[in-house]
Amino acid sequence: MNQNAIKDLLYKMADDQLILGHKNSEWTGFGPLLEEDIAFSSMAQDKVGQSWQLYKILNELGESDPDTVAFMRNAEQFHNSQFVELPNGEYDFSLIRHFLFDTAELIRFQMLAESSFETLANLAKKIKGETKYHSMHANIWIKQLGSATEESISRLQDSLDKSMPYALGMFEVSEFEQDLINEGLFAGEEALKAQWKTKVTEVISETSLILPDMESITPVYGGRYGKHTEHLQPLLTEMSEVFNVDPTADW
Repeated sequence: MNQNAIKDLLYKMADDQLILGHKNSEWTGFGPLLEEDIAFSSMAQDKVGQSWQLYKILNELGESDPDTVAFMRNAEQFHNSQFVELPNGEYDFSLIRHFLFDTAELIRFQMLAESSFETLANLAKKIKGETKYHSMHANIWIKQLGSATEESISRLQDSLDKSMPYALGMFEVSEFEQDLINEGLFAGEEALKAQWKTKVTEVISETSLILPDMESITPVYGGRYGKHTEHLQPLLTEMSEVFNVDPTADW
């Protein structure tokens, strides 16, 4: 097994989950409905927990312990896509990001459940169950609000249009992509993106929203290899406050 390839894959997955988990947690106490407040808080907990499990596998492969990896790196050392580090904005943007991201994550973990790396395959089988409910939650609200009032449709459409370049950046190809595919570790970002496009198109077709022409959009790449927005480092500083005060604190 090409350990550099699998580490590259694990880091970007774990960092995506950690960062978006913390962004989602910012909705706690501020959700538009009590149910949504609880839902985003619950999904945030799931994502942070999933990141810890992925960091734990990295630790088993020789990387630093999960606490050190999660809280002691600077922005340029993170592998998350820029999409997950963007500010929450209004609920329409967070919902669109939730939909686009968790659609991809569900498919990713379904693929990884067949990975030749047994440790990751076993974890993926567990995580895909949690992610299934995240994706179902997003689909329900996209279909409902995407066909509701003129305002809700307009706001979601604007967020969808603005999100798409960043969402496509989630599928930035790894420098080890061919090794991952050849060794049966992961089917690859292009295969994932193709399935994601199909599912996103299917859901959007049941609304009054118009899916942007993805073939004409330039994806925002760079996050997988340390190129981030100005929003990431302040978030990391905030995330590490408790760890810096008490390094023995549990997640």
